[in-house]
This record gives sequence, structure tokens and C-alpha cells, in this order.
Amino acid sequence: MGKQVPDHAALARRWFDEIWVAGGERAVDQLMAADAVGCMEGRTVTGPTEFKDARRTLLHVFPDLSVTVEDTIEQDAKVAVRWTATATHRGEGLGVPPTNRKVSFRGITWLEFRDGRVVRGWDSWNLGALLAELQAG
Repeated sequence: MGKQVPDHAALARRWFDEIWVAGGERAVDQLMAADAVGCMEGRTVTGPTEFKDARRTLLHVFPDLSVTVEDTIEQDAKVAVRWTATATHRGEGLGVPPTNRKVSFRGITWLEFRDGRVVRGWDSWNLGALLAELQAG
């Protein structure tokens, strides 16, 4: 029997299903390598501790954040994920006072895995449009 190949698309879906909910820090520790690098919109993080800080900030701004994976494409240990998110803007942290507005945004995340853990990630989402929407009177 050959070595079993991990289902990286399933790991990517698990990332989105488990990271952005209450208690998601445990999933970060399980799914993210200690030396992982994440290129997020406006910020690069290294390792689980820095990622959890960025995660806490986003969840403070959007405490009811809900992320839905719309599609994945997997090649070897890399997965592209197309996702949508909905939330209510209730906290400070993006340079805009809370508006209590319901918002939606979408993005694409590229994840690279090693030994069943994320080692690199790149996010691209419409942060500029989201900020403009929140700043509009």
C-alpha cells in the first residue's frame, strides 16, 4: 500500500469552518504550522500566535462573522478557496467606529499545506470596498 495522500481541500474547508467561530483558536493550533506565514489584507503574520491576534481583531470588529466556502480547487498540497462572509460591524479595529451595519464581502484564499497543516496562506478580498461602505454616511 502506498502512502495516503491528505485531502487538502477538506483541510481547507475545515480551516474556514472551524477557525472563524467561537473556540476557533484550538483549530488554529491544530491546523497551522508553527512556522506558517500568512499574507492577509494589510498585514503579514508569522505563526499561530500572530494569526490568532489578527483573528481576534477581526472577530472583535465582526463578532457574528459567518464565512461560507463557495468553492475549492486543489493541486498537490495547494488549495484555492473562494468564500463569502456576512457580519455586523459592531467593534472598532478597522479605523472605523462601529456602525452596527450588516455587511457582506467575498474573497479568495490560497493555502499551502505540509504534513496536514497550513504553512503559507494568501488572502485577497474586497477590504477597500468594505471600508468605503462602512465610512459612507
